[in-house]
Amino acid sequence: MKTKELSNTIKSLLAGDKGLLAMDESTGTCNKRFEEAGIPQTIEYHRAYREMIVTAPGLGKCISGAILFDETIHQATKEGVLFIDILKKAGIVPGIKVDEGTTDLAGFPGEKITLGLDGLKERLARYYQLGLRFAKWRAVISISSVLPGRGCIEANMHALARYAALCQEAGIVPIVEPEVLMDGPHDLKKCFDVTSRVQHVLFDQLYGQNVNLKYLILKPNMVLPGLSNPKPASIDKVAEATVNCLLQSVPAMVPGIAFLSGGQSAELATAHLNAMHVNFKGKLPWALTFSFARAIQQPAMELWKGKDENVAVAQKMLYHRASLDNAARRGEYTPEMERVFV
Repeated sequence: MKTKELSNTIKSLLAGDKGLLAMDESTGTCNKRFEEAGIPQTIEYHRAYREMIVTAPGLGKCISGAILFDETIHQATKEGVLFIDILKKAGIVPGIKVDEGTTDLAGFPGEKITLGLDGLKERLARYYQLGLRFAKWRAVISISSVLPGRGCIEANMHALARYAALCQEAGIVPIVEPEVLMDGPHDLKKCFDVTSRVQHVLFDQLYGQNVNLKYLILKPNMVLPGLSNPKPASIDKVAEATVNCLLQSVPAMVPGIAFLSGGQSAELATAHLNAMHVNFKGKLPWALTFSFARAIQQPAMELWKGKDENVAVAQKMLYHRASLDNAARRGEYTPEMERVFV
């Protein structure tokens, strides 16, 4: 195991008040978001959108690592400069999503299993040669009156653990993402209980597969009521539930936790992260940061609209949104900062 290299990558990803930008949307997801924004769904527009992101001035001041999709690592600017090289020059560590999406889990109606372990060892070796130094694998867990089942949790967490072991063997830091979905009417307590159960099984599987917890980053959901629950939880209540869940489930030797936004608005995701740092300052054994996708990108996409003349203002919004997440990581975010962007 390349422990020194893994350690250096971890330090870079968790440095200062920076966080991760998840720009690893699959082609289908990217097309869906483009359709909603009225942007043509073509490979060239995908490329232009990602060029707008990676060339945003000052992005390296806010972002320590960028999670890419396989299509993106081979793309370049109009001038022919690879996006990976632009990110490296900006001081941003390039990473890669390596799972291959989900499929129905046989024997467990309504539940999913993540694919991608076949051939992963060889893919990781190629990605390492390309200069990618961290990876991400996402498992999805649904909540209902009967879900999730034990078998679904164990199957997905075992896959996450095997992925993590293969990453560390290849000199690539694994980001393990056990996402408990927000869909449904469940309350805060139900989300807490399921998230805690999932994370306990995850770390049991990681131990069982000899994964070194010092060289991985956890990417969990925040503990939130379901999207169709009529009673929203306060920002402080979400922060308290999320941190308490992590304290019960995540070993102290894990160096960092990078939250996904999971369908929250950009403002709420930032406010929740900020409250964790304000309310639990000095009480956390791991670094708490962000690994947001839509919560950073969506406002910029809506300004861009696929038009060259909108690139500059969209990039300014992208930087603004990421800088607010930096402030949240310091515990210095306030809602008034949302109005600074003009």
